[in-house]
Amino acid sequence: MLVESPPEQRAETAPAPPTRRAVRAFGLLLSVVLLVLVALASIAIGAKELSLGQVWHGLFEDSGTYGDVVVAERLSRTLLGLLAGAALGLAGAVLQALTRNPLADPGLLGINAGASAAVVTAITYFGVTSLTGYVWFAFFGAAAVGALVWFLGGSRGATPVRLALAGTAVSAALYGYLQAVMIMDEAALGKMRFWTVGSLASATNSTITQVLPFVLTGTVLALALARPLNAMAMGDDTAKALGANLNRTRALSMLAATVLCGAATAACGPIVFVGLMVPHVVRSFTGPDLRWILPYAAILSPVLLLGADVIGRIVARPSELQVGIVTAILGGPVFIFLVRRRRTAQL
Repeated sequence: MLVESPPEQRAETAPAPPTRRAVRAFGLLLSVVLLVLVALASIAIGAKELSLGQVWHGLFEDSGTYGDVVVAERLSRTLLGLLAGAALGLAGAVLQALTRNPLADPGLLGINAGASAAVVTAITYFGVTSLTGYVWFAFFGAAAVGALVWFLGGSRGATPVRLALAGTAVSAALYGYLQAVMIMDEAALGKMRFWTVGSLASATNSTITQVLPFVLTGTVLALALARPLNAMAMGDDTAKALGANLNRTRALSMLAATVLCGAATAACGPIVFVGLMVPHVVRSFTGPDLRWILPYAAILSPVLLLGADVIGRIVARPSELQVGIVTAILGGPVFIFLVRRRRTAQL
Protein backbone atom coordinates (compact mmCIF):
# COMPACT_ATOMS: atom_id res chain seq x y z
CA MET A 1 0.00 0.00 0.00
CA LEU A 2 1.41 3.39 -1.02
CA VAL A 3 1.52 6.08 1.59
CA GLU A 4 1.32 9.65 0.27
CA SER A 5 3.88 12.05 1.65
CA PRO A 6 2.56 14.97 3.65
CA PRO A 7 2.37 18.33 1.80
CA GLU A 8 5.30 19.75 3.80
CA GLN A 9 7.60 16.92 2.73
CA ARG A 10 6.50 17.17 -0.90
CA ALA A 11 7.25 20.88 -0.84
CA GLU A 12 10.71 20.22 0.56
CA THR A 13 11.58 17.55 -2.02
CA ALA A 14 10.11 19.43 -5.03
CA PRO A 15 12.74 20.91 -7.37
CA ALA A 16 13.31 24.60 -6.71
CA PRO A 17 12.37 26.96 -9.51
CA PRO A 18 15.31 28.57 -11.34
CA THR A 19 16.44 31.78 -9.74
CA ARG A 20 16.40 35.03 -11.64
CA ARG A 21 20.19 35.11 -11.49
CA ALA A 22 20.38 31.70 -13.19
CA VAL A 23 17.94 32.81 -15.89
CA ARG A 24 19.98 35.96 -16.53
CA ALA A 25 23.21 33.95 -16.70
CA PHE A 26 21.63 31.50 -19.16
CA GLY A 27 20.38 34.42 -21.24
CA LEU A 28 23.89 35.87 -21.27
CA LEU A 29 25.21 32.57 -22.58
CA LEU A 30 22.56 32.54 -25.33
CA SER A 31 23.56 36.10 -26.21
CA VAL A 32 27.16 34.98 -26.67
CA VAL A 33 26.01 32.15 -28.96
CA LEU A 34 23.91 34.63 -30.98
CA LEU A 35 26.92 36.95 -31.26
CA VAL A 36 29.08 34.11 -32.61
CA LEU A 37 26.44 33.24 -35.22
CA VAL A 38 26.08 36.85 -36.37
CA ALA A 39 29.87 37.22 -36.52
CA LEU A 40 30.08 34.12 -38.74
CA ALA A 41 27.33 35.57 -40.96
CA SER A 42 29.30 38.81 -41.18
CA ILE A 43 32.31 36.86 -42.46
CA ALA A 44 30.36 34.61 -44.84
CA ILE A 45 27.87 37.06 -46.39
CA GLY A 46 28.84 39.81 -48.80
CA ALA A 47 29.23 40.61 -52.47
CA LYS A 48 30.80 37.16 -52.85
CA GLU A 49 29.00 34.31 -51.11
CA LEU A 50 31.24 31.96 -49.13
CA SER A 51 30.40 28.53 -47.81
CA LEU A 52 31.02 27.53 -44.20
CA GLY A 53 33.91 25.40 -45.45
CA GLN A 54 35.51 28.40 -47.14
CA VAL A 55 35.02 30.48 -44.02
CA TRP A 56 36.67 27.79 -41.89
CA HIS A 57 39.53 27.43 -44.40
CA GLY A 58 40.08 31.17 -44.53
CA LEU A 59 40.09 31.50 -40.73
CA PHE A 60 42.37 28.62 -39.83
CA GLU A 61 44.44 27.89 -42.95
CA ASP A 62 46.54 30.26 -45.03
CA SER A 63 46.80 29.27 -48.67
CA GLY A 64 46.42 32.72 -50.23
CA THR A 65 43.35 31.89 -52.33
CA TYR A 66 40.81 34.55 -53.24
CA GLY A 67 38.34 33.18 -50.71
CA ASP A 68 40.95 33.33 -47.96
CA VAL A 69 41.72 36.95 -48.79
CA VAL A 70 38.02 37.80 -48.64
CA VAL A 71 37.71 36.08 -45.26
CA ALA A 72 40.73 38.01 -43.94
CA GLU A 73 39.21 41.33 -45.03
CA ARG A 74 35.80 40.49 -43.59
CA LEU A 75 37.38 39.26 -40.37
CA SER A 76 38.90 42.70 -39.76
CA ARG A 77 35.55 44.28 -40.51
CA THR A 78 33.78 41.91 -38.13
CA LEU A 79 36.26 42.47 -35.31
CA LEU A 80 35.89 46.23 -35.68
CA GLY A 81 32.11 45.81 -35.58
CA LEU A 82 32.45 43.83 -32.34
CA LEU A 83 34.56 46.56 -30.73
CA ALA A 84 32.50 49.49 -31.99
CA GLY A 85 29.18 47.85 -31.15
CA ALA A 86 30.26 47.02 -27.61
CA ALA A 87 31.60 50.55 -27.13
CA LEU A 88 28.41 52.24 -28.34
CA GLY A 89 26.12 49.93 -26.36
CA LEU A 90 28.06 50.47 -23.13
CA ALA A 91 28.24 54.23 -23.70
CA GLY A 92 24.48 54.40 -24.21
CA ALA A 93 23.72 52.32 -21.12
CA VAL A 94 26.06 54.44 -18.96
CA LEU A 95 24.59 57.71 -20.25
CA GLN A 96 21.03 56.53 -19.65
CA ALA A 97 21.91 55.56 -16.09
CA LEU A 98 23.88 58.75 -15.44
CA THR A 99 21.20 61.12 -16.72
CA ARG A 100 18.26 58.93 -15.62
CA ASN A 101 17.08 59.52 -19.14
CA PRO A 102 15.83 56.50 -21.12
CA LEU A 103 16.29 58.47 -24.36
CA ALA A 104 19.98 59.20 -23.78
CA ASP A 105 22.26 58.00 -26.56
CA PRO A 106 25.68 59.16 -27.82
CA GLY A 107 24.09 60.04 -31.15
CA LEU A 108 20.95 61.73 -29.82
CA LEU A 109 22.96 63.76 -27.29
CA GLY A 110 25.34 65.02 -29.95
CA ILE A 111 28.45 63.22 -28.69
CA ASN A 112 28.92 61.42 -32.02
CA ALA A 113 28.50 64.69 -33.88
CA GLY A 114 31.09 66.37 -31.65
CA ALA A 115 33.60 63.60 -32.27
CA SER A 116 32.88 63.71 -36.01
CA ALA A 117 33.30 67.48 -36.25
CA ALA A 118 36.61 67.32 -34.40
CA VAL A 119 37.92 64.54 -36.63
CA VAL A 120 36.92 66.31 -39.85
CA THR A 121 38.57 69.48 -38.58
CA ALA A 122 41.75 67.57 -37.78
CA ILE A 123 41.88 65.93 -41.20
CA THR A 124 40.95 69.01 -43.23
CA TYR A 125 42.79 71.82 -41.45
CA PHE A 126 45.60 70.11 -39.52
CA GLY A 127 46.55 67.41 -42.02
CA VAL A 128 46.05 64.56 -39.55
CA THR A 129 45.73 61.30 -41.45
CA SER A 130 46.24 58.46 -38.96
CA LEU A 131 43.74 57.05 -36.50
CA THR A 132 46.15 57.50 -33.60
CA GLY A 133 46.36 61.17 -34.54
CA TYR A 134 42.71 62.08 -34.84
CA VAL A 135 41.35 59.76 -32.14
CA TRP A 136 42.43 62.41 -29.61
CA PHE A 137 40.44 65.00 -31.55
CA ALA A 138 37.47 62.63 -31.40
CA PHE A 139 37.79 62.38 -27.63
CA PHE A 140 38.01 66.16 -27.25
CA GLY A 141 35.00 66.77 -29.51
CA ALA A 142 32.90 64.13 -27.75
CA ALA A 143 33.72 65.54 -24.29
CA ALA A 144 33.12 69.16 -25.31
CA VAL A 145 29.74 68.48 -26.89
CA GLY A 146 28.66 66.20 -24.04
CA ALA A 147 29.35 69.01 -21.56
CA LEU A 148 27.59 71.56 -23.78
CA VAL A 149 24.45 69.44 -24.14
CA TRP A 150 24.39 68.76 -20.40
CA PHE A 151 24.60 72.52 -19.75
CA LEU A 152 21.96 73.44 -22.35
CA GLY A 153 19.67 70.71 -21.04
CA GLY A 154 19.65 72.22 -17.57
CA SER A 155 22.60 70.46 -15.88
CA ARG A 156 21.30 68.68 -12.77
CA GLY A 157 17.75 69.79 -13.58
CA ALA A 158 17.90 68.27 -17.04
CA THR A 159 14.82 66.44 -18.30
CA PRO A 160 14.74 63.79 -21.06
CA VAL A 161 12.97 66.14 -23.48
CA ARG A 162 15.34 69.06 -22.84
CA LEU A 163 18.40 66.87 -23.28
CA ALA A 164 17.01 65.37 -26.50
CA LEU A 165 16.20 68.83 -27.87
CA ALA A 166 19.61 70.22 -26.90
CA GLY A 167 21.35 67.22 -28.46
CA THR A 168 19.31 67.52 -31.64
CA ALA A 169 20.07 71.24 -31.97
CA VAL A 170 23.80 70.82 -31.37
CA SER A 171 23.96 67.82 -33.72
CA ALA A 172 22.18 69.75 -36.48
CA ALA A 173 24.65 72.64 -36.17
CA LEU A 174 27.67 70.36 -36.20
CA TYR A 175 26.46 68.27 -39.13
CA GLY A 176 25.84 71.53 -41.00
CA TYR A 177 29.46 72.42 -40.31
CA LEU A 178 30.57 69.02 -41.58
CA GLN A 179 28.66 69.44 -44.82
CA ALA A 180 30.06 72.94 -45.34
CA VAL A 181 33.65 71.75 -44.85
CA MET A 182 33.25 68.87 -47.28
CA ILE A 183 31.55 71.01 -49.92
CA MET A 184 34.33 73.61 -49.80
CA ASP A 185 37.09 71.00 -49.83
CA GLU A 186 36.71 68.39 -52.59
CA ALA A 187 39.55 66.29 -51.19
CA ALA A 188 37.83 66.18 -47.83
CA LEU A 189 34.54 65.30 -49.54
CA GLY A 190 36.07 62.32 -51.29
CA LYS A 191 37.78 61.10 -48.16
CA MET A 192 35.03 61.68 -45.63
CA ARG A 193 31.72 61.08 -47.42
CA PHE A 194 31.52 57.43 -46.35
CA TRP A 195 33.03 57.98 -42.92
CA THR A 196 30.48 60.65 -41.94
CA VAL A 197 27.53 58.25 -42.34
CA GLY A 198 29.19 55.48 -40.34
CA SER A 199 30.83 52.49 -42.01
CA LEU A 200 32.87 49.40 -41.19
CA ALA A 201 34.18 49.06 -44.74
CA SER A 202 37.58 50.65 -44.07
CA ALA A 203 38.47 48.27 -41.24
CA THR A 204 42.07 47.06 -41.11
CA ASN A 205 44.18 45.19 -38.59
CA SER A 206 45.91 48.47 -37.79
CA THR A 207 42.59 50.14 -37.01
CA ILE A 208 41.68 47.34 -34.63
CA THR A 209 44.97 47.40 -32.75
CA GLN A 210 44.79 51.19 -32.35
CA VAL A 211 41.19 51.22 -31.13
CA LEU A 212 41.39 48.15 -28.89
CA PRO A 213 43.20 49.77 -25.89
CA PHE A 214 40.66 52.60 -25.71
CA VAL A 215 37.66 50.26 -25.95
CA LEU A 216 39.09 47.93 -23.30
CA THR A 217 39.83 50.85 -20.97
CA GLY A 218 36.33 52.30 -21.40
CA THR A 219 34.73 48.87 -20.98
CA VAL A 220 36.53 48.12 -17.72
CA LEU A 221 35.68 51.58 -16.38
CA ALA A 222 32.01 51.28 -17.37
CA LEU A 223 31.62 47.83 -15.77
CA ALA A 224 33.31 49.08 -12.59
CA LEU A 225 30.69 51.86 -12.33
CA ALA A 226 27.71 49.48 -12.22
CA ARG A 227 27.31 49.53 -8.43
CA PRO A 228 27.64 53.31 -7.85
CA LEU A 229 25.31 53.98 -10.79
CA ASN A 230 22.80 51.54 -9.28
CA ALA A 231 22.99 53.52 -6.06
CA MET A 232 22.49 56.85 -7.89
CA ALA A 233 19.37 55.45 -9.55
CA MET A 234 17.70 55.48 -6.12
CA GLY A 235 18.31 59.21 -5.68
CA ASP A 236 21.25 61.34 -4.61
CA ASP A 237 20.46 61.18 -0.90
CA THR A 238 20.15 57.40 -0.90
CA ALA A 239 23.32 57.07 -2.97
CA LYS A 240 25.23 59.19 -0.46
CA ALA A 241 23.89 57.08 2.40
CA LEU A 242 25.13 53.98 0.59
CA GLY A 243 28.60 55.49 0.31
CA ALA A 244 28.60 56.51 -3.36
CA ASN A 245 30.72 59.49 -4.35
CA LEU A 246 28.34 61.35 -6.66
CA ASN A 247 30.79 63.77 -8.26
CA ARG A 248 33.40 61.08 -8.88
CA THR A 249 30.79 58.72 -10.32
CA ARG A 250 29.44 61.38 -12.67
CA ALA A 251 32.92 62.38 -13.82
CA LEU A 252 34.05 58.78 -14.39
CA SER A 253 30.78 57.96 -16.19
CA MET A 254 31.26 60.86 -18.60
CA LEU A 255 34.89 59.79 -19.06
CA ALA A 256 33.87 56.20 -19.84
CA ALA A 257 31.19 57.31 -22.32
CA THR A 258 33.59 59.76 -23.97
CA VAL A 259 36.40 57.20 -24.36
CA LEU A 260 34.04 54.54 -25.73
CA CYS A 261 32.16 56.85 -28.08
CA GLY A 262 35.31 58.67 -29.20
CA ALA A 263 37.09 55.42 -30.08
CA ALA A 264 34.10 54.00 -31.98
CA THR A 265 33.49 57.25 -33.87
CA ALA A 266 37.15 57.71 -34.77
CA ALA A 267 37.27 54.21 -36.25
CA CYS A 268 33.85 53.95 -37.93
CA GLY A 269 32.30 57.41 -38.10
CA PRO A 270 29.09 58.44 -36.34
CA ILE A 271 26.69 55.51 -35.86
CA VAL A 272 23.46 56.40 -34.10
CA PHE A 273 20.72 54.53 -32.20
CA VAL A 274 22.81 51.47 -31.23
CA GLY A 275 23.28 52.83 -27.71
CA LEU A 276 19.58 53.71 -27.52
CA MET A 277 17.93 50.53 -28.74
CA VAL A 278 19.97 47.80 -27.10
CA PRO A 279 19.80 49.00 -23.44
CA HIS A 280 16.01 49.28 -23.76
CA VAL A 281 15.71 45.74 -25.07
CA VAL A 282 18.06 44.46 -22.38
CA ARG A 283 16.31 46.34 -19.55
CA SER A 284 13.00 44.69 -20.45
CA PHE A 285 14.25 41.26 -19.29
CA THR A 286 17.11 42.06 -16.88
CA GLY A 287 15.42 44.80 -14.88
CA PRO A 288 17.21 47.99 -13.84
CA ASP A 289 20.34 46.33 -12.39
CA LEU A 290 23.34 47.69 -14.31
CA ARG A 291 25.46 44.74 -13.22
CA TRP A 292 23.44 42.79 -15.82
CA ILE A 293 22.49 45.56 -18.24
CA LEU A 294 26.10 46.48 -19.03
CA PRO A 295 27.35 42.95 -19.89
CA TYR A 296 24.23 42.28 -21.95
CA ALA A 297 24.64 45.60 -23.79
CA ALA A 298 28.30 44.84 -24.51
CA ILE A 299 27.30 41.54 -26.15
CA LEU A 300 24.02 42.40 -27.90
CA SER A 301 25.07 45.79 -29.30
CA PRO A 302 27.61 44.15 -31.64
CA VAL A 303 24.85 41.74 -32.67
CA LEU A 304 22.76 44.72 -33.79
CA LEU A 305 25.68 46.51 -35.47
CA LEU A 306 26.97 43.46 -37.34
CA GLY A 307 23.43 42.44 -38.26
CA ALA A 308 22.80 45.90 -39.71
CA ASP A 309 26.08 45.68 -41.62
CA VAL A 310 25.07 42.34 -43.12
CA ILE A 311 21.67 43.76 -44.11
CA GLY A 312 23.41 46.69 -45.79
CA ARG A 313 25.51 44.31 -47.89
CA ILE A 314 22.48 42.25 -48.95
CA VAL A 315 19.97 44.96 -49.92
CA ALA A 316 22.35 46.95 -52.14
CA ARG A 317 24.28 44.22 -53.97
CA PRO A 318 26.73 44.38 -55.68
CA SER A 319 27.39 47.60 -53.75
CA GLU A 320 26.50 48.11 -50.10
CA LEU A 321 24.56 50.40 -47.80
CA GLN A 322 26.64 51.87 -44.99
CA VAL A 323 25.85 50.48 -41.55
CA GLY A 324 25.18 53.98 -40.15
CA ILE A 325 22.31 54.39 -42.62
CA VAL A 326 20.82 51.00 -41.74
CA THR A 327 20.93 51.65 -37.97
CA ALA A 328 19.32 55.07 -38.54
CA ILE A 329 16.50 53.48 -40.56
CA LEU A 330 15.96 50.85 -37.87
CA GLY A 331 16.38 53.24 -34.95
CA GLY A 332 14.07 56.03 -36.10
CA PRO A 333 10.82 54.10 -35.58
CA VAL A 334 12.14 52.71 -32.28
CA PHE A 335 12.87 56.22 -31.01
CA ILE A 336 9.39 57.44 -32.00
CA PHE A 337 7.84 54.43 -30.24
CA LEU A 338 9.81 55.10 -27.05
CA VAL A 339 8.85 58.78 -27.00
CA ARG A 340 5.16 57.98 -27.54
CA ARG A 341 5.18 55.26 -24.89
CA ARG A 342 6.83 57.57 -22.37
CA ARG A 343 4.32 60.34 -23.14
CA THR A 344 1.41 57.90 -22.75
CA ALA A 345 2.78 56.74 -19.39
CA GLN A 346 2.95 60.33 -18.15
CA LEU A 347 -0.67 61.11 -19.06
